[in-house]
Order: sequence, then structure tokens, then C-alpha cells
Amino acid sequence: MQPPQLYKSFGEVITMEMQRYIGQRVEIMYMNKQGAITQRFIEVRSIKNNYVCAYCFTQKGLRVFKQDNVLAIAPAQRWSV
Repeated sequence: MQPPQLYKSFGEVITMEMQRYIGQRVEIMYMNKQGAITQRFIEVRSIKNNYVCAYCFTQKGLRVFKQDNVLAIAPAQRWSV
């Protein structure tokens, strides 16, 4: 008999956190395809499959973020950059 799994994978934790913030503004640390890490201020609009649809205040437009590339998420301390 195996003991119950106490911790979820990091991806599952990010997914749960993102769902919690739908309609709210958050700050994320994001790694793009090239491996560059950026700080983004976004308003989460929806989540589909492994992607987060959001308005990005950093880039001033709608963006789609791959959840697997979100390294950290927290409530936004400021609204735009």
C-alpha cells in the first residue's frame, strides 16, 4: 500500500492558483520559449487546457501564457508598468 500523495505537482498548484485569480490582477514570473524570464502584470481572463488568456499590462494587450511556463504567481501590488 502506498502512502497518500501529500503534494501536488508544481503545474497543478499553478493551475489551481490561476483558477483562483480569474477576473483579478496578478503578477507572474514567466519563462518564454527562448528561456528568458520576465515579470508580467496581468488580468486573468480565462484558462483553457494548458493556457492562460489574460490582458497583459506590461505589453499593453491580450496575451496567451502557457501555464507550464509560469514560474510564480502573486496578487498584483501595482496595476500597470
